[in-house]
Amino acid sequence: MRIVVTGGAGCLGSHLVRVLLSRGDEVVVIDDFSSGTRRPVGDAELHELDLMHDGEALVNAFRGADAVVHFAARKSVEESVTRPTRYYRENIGTLANALTAARATDGAVFLFSSSAAVYGETAGGAIRETDPARPINPYGATKLAGEELTASAASAFRLRAASLRYFNAAGTGWADLADTGRTSLLPSAIERVRRAESPVIFGDDYPTPDGTGVRDYVHALDLAEAHVAVLDHLGESAVGHRVFNVGTGRGASVAEVIGLVGDAAGVRVTPTVAPRRGGDAAEVVADVSRITREVGWRSRFSLPDIVRSAWEATS
Repeated sequence: MRIVVTGGAGCLGSHLVRVLLSRGDEVVVIDDFSSGTRRPVGDAELHELDLMHDGEALVNAFRGADAVVHFAARKSVEESVTRPTRYYRENIGTLANALTAARATDGAVFLFSSSAAVYGETAGGAIRETDPARPINPYGATKLAGEELTASAASAFRLRAASLRYFNAAGTGWADLADTGRTSLLPSAIERVRRAESPVIFGDDYPTPDGTGVRDYVHALDLAEAHVAVLDHLGESAVGHRVFNVGTGRGASVAEVIGLVGDAAGVRVTPTVAPRRGGDAAEVVADVSRITREVGWRSRFSLPDIVRSAWEATS
């Protein structure tokens, strides 16, 4: 298969690229390298393009593709609260351009990287794809709008499409593909522990067992393998749009994650508690029964596996 991956040099995109290359697919990576690290893309065909403005070049790169996976997006909840116009302009604009370019593929499979942030504040318990989507921050709102746009384009352009609602991707399959950003809990906590500083917990007064936010952490390699499974599944399906949660179905608190970082480091960690951040929900955990039942995918890695992989990648 010839598969285009936008944002394919990012942390999650590069995991998928490596998995696809390992199974013999022809991979085209599109990235503008505007954020993060220039991660290796192996034998993939690389196009350094601005998805907001390089429309003709984008169409040419997409031409002949069997599938497109659209990772490219702004992804910080906290930043989206302070810069909402940027998030709407770039997250929706780049997706619209990618879907427009997908018209040159003659009915390719199209996967949109969505997020559990579309659900917003939940009542606890595992969230199903049929539960209400009420995002509480601009980032989540752009992802929900992106799902709606993808569904409309699938119908109009005769695409077989799916939106994958990622829960909290973390960990790494390979040390050189590790998340080095500071906006996610795990890399931030690891960096602070390595500097003998206290990791920060934003809010310890949530209605959860230990007062800290609860999330469903899914290994980056599990996430990549979920994409492969959905790509193969949609290759045999009819035109249209599906939504799948991608998580483990198990929740862990921020305090638990920081405790596991301490275990990996072999030190006792005492976090610092700061006020809640705007846009953060108390608990977000996936019901993954749909993707397991329809696609046959389930996660393989545990939370200790995730934390250990991230810690060892920075050794």
